[in-house]
Amino acid sequence: MSVVATTATRAVARPLAAGEATGLLVYRNYLAYRRAWYIFASGFLEPVFYLFSIGVGVGALVTGFEFNGEQIPYAEFVAPGMLAASAMNGSVLDSTFNFFFKLKYNKLFDQMLATPLTTMDIARGELTWSLLRGGIYSAGFLVVMVAMGLVSSWWAVLAVPASLLIGLGFGALGMALTTYMRSWQDFEWVTLALMPLFLFSATFFPIDALPTAAQWVVEVTPLYRGVVLCRELTTGTVSWDSLVSVVYLVAMGVVGLLIARRRLDKLLLP
Repeated sequence: MSVVATTATRAVARPLAAGEATGLLVYRNYLAYRRAWYIFASGFLEPVFYLFSIGVGVGALVTGFEFNGEQIPYAEFVAPGMLAASAMNGSVLDSTFNFFFKLKYNKLFDQMLATPLTTMDIARGELTWSLLRGGIYSAGFLVVMVAMGLVSSWWAVLAVPASLLIGLGFGALGMALTTYMRSWQDFEWVTLALMPLFLFSATFFPIDALPTAAQWVVEVTPLYRGVVLCRELTTGTVSWDSLVSVVYLVAMGVVGLLIARRRLDKLLLP
C-alpha cells in the first residue's frame, strides 16, 4: 500500500512540461473571464472610437497627407497606429493591474506554487494570456480596417503576428515592473508612461513634426517600433526598419520575462 501511495504521490508531483503548464494557466484565465466578455469588448472598442473620431472625423479636414512620398488618406495613416496601440493596451491591462491583484491581494501565485508549477511557468502562462488578449483586440481591429478599406497590401496578413510581438514586449515588461509595485497608487506611473507613448509614437502624426532631439527619443521607444512595424505592413512599405522593430520587441519580451521570473522567485519562494 505504501508503495502505491508513494508512486501516486510522485505521479501527481511530476514536473509539468512548459507547454502543459502554460496551457493550464491559459485555461484557468479563460474560465475566469468567460462570463466577463464585455471586458474584452470595451478594450476592442476604444481604438475603434479613436479611429472614427480622429482618423475619419479629423481626417476629413486633412488634405494632401503624404506618407513615404505618396498621398494617402489620413485614416489609413492613423489606423495601423491604433492597431499597435490596441495590442499594447490589451497586454498591459492583464500584465499590470490584473497581475498585481493576483500577486498581492488574491495570493493566487502562492497557491499555484503549492503545485508542480514553477515561477517561470506562472510568468510564461500569464504572459501568454496577455498575448491572447492583445491578439484578440488586434485581430478584431484589423477586420475593421479591412472593412473600411484602410489596408493596401497583402503584407497586412502579418499585422496580427506583429501585434503579438508588441504584446510580448509590453506584456513582459509590464509584468517585470509590476513586481516592484507596492500599492495601487504606483500604477499612476503606468498611466503616466503610456499616455505620452500613445500620443507621440507617430500614432497620429509623423515624427518629422517633432524637434530632432525629440525624434531620437521617440525612435527608441517600444510603441514607436510597433507602430512602424504595423504601418509598414498595412501600407506595403516594408523596409529594414521592420526587422529592427522585430528584433527590438523580441529582445524586450525576453528580458522582461526573465526579470519577472527572477522577481517572482524573490517574492514568492522561501
